[in-house]
Amino acid sequence: MPAAVVRNPGSVGEKWARRAGSAGQEYSLGVAGAGQRWATAAAAASGTYQQGVTAALGRGAYAKGVQRAGAARYTAGATSKGPGRYSEGVQVAQGDYQTAVAPYLQAIAATDLPPRGPAGNAGNYARVAAIGNALRKLKESR
Repeated sequence: MPAAVVRNPGSVGEKWARRAGSAGQEYSLGVAGAGQRWATAAAAASGTYQQGVTAALGRGAYAKGVQRAGAARYTAGATSKGPGRYSEGVQVAQGDYQTAVAPYLQAIAATDLPPRGPAGNAGNYARVAAIGNALRKLKESR
């Protein structure tokens, strides 16, 4: 029986980059209005997700993936893709960030703090604890 014919990885990679790189409009059309379908399917798959994560943890998949990728790949990807994506993502997410951080800022503002002591005074840690407790209470209530 003859062996399967496959193209070399270089030409497959080039084709993938060319075709996928020009598919921005198809991506936009595909995700437009898909939020409810995503939310419904994601919620329904919660148990499956947990099973998959548990199985991956059991076989050490995360650590193996990190080891396979290596530090050099991480650094190359982070330095070549990260800065632009990070900056763009921050700009796009500003409103979401403001909405998400508002309850925490309100909780801090509503926290009664004990008086501040002199620098280095152990009593100053009570101020930190009061804020930490308020933030934890809010997080657990959400």
